[in-house]
Amino acid sequence: MDEQLKVMVLQSVAFYTLGEKDHAVQLLGEALTLAEPGGFIRIFVDEGAPMAQLLREAASQRVMPDYIGKLLAAFESEKRPVLPASPGKTEDKPDLHPALPEGHRRSPRAAGERGDGEPLIEPLSERELEVLKLLRSELSGPEIARELMVSLSTIRTHTQNIYAKLGVNNRRAAVRRAEELDLL
Repeated sequence: MDEQLKVMVLQSVAFYTLGEKDHAVQLLGEALTLAEPGGFIRIFVDEGAPMAQLLREAASQRVMPDYIGKLLAAFESEKRPVLPASPGKTEDKPDLHPALPEGHRRSPRAAGERGDGEPLIEPLSERELEVLKLLRSELSGPEIARELMVSLSTIRTHTQNIYAKLGVNNRRAAVRRAEELDLL
């Protein structure tokens, strides 16, 4: 589902950039419907100013106004421009730390802040939380894969996603950050 969501977000921005606003808003609405239950924010914010403008367009058509409000607030907290000069222009994306949502489904375990004091944006999936708990142990990658009955490649993908969302680059830092955020 995450991959499908990514594709829908990219397609909606592409249609919007090409001037096909109605198609873009329709596709964005579908993406928002998939994303809202999981509290996804980063996937939209990472698309920069064109997405912000598309979200404004969707909001003017009364598409999921509460969720769009949260997304636009995330643009503001990331200090990203909300309205560019034109939908055809794109911005250079600053290197931002991907992270967890401010309150993934208002769950206290996912609430927290990045190391720089900013709220976290992107949630860890349930499977990523399982992998994270096993990363805390002394098990090796292949042992974790056997424990969860998945391939080593799948574990590596989950681990990379965990690192990206927590804004870290190694196992020890991921465990430490997760403990700070009461995820473990």
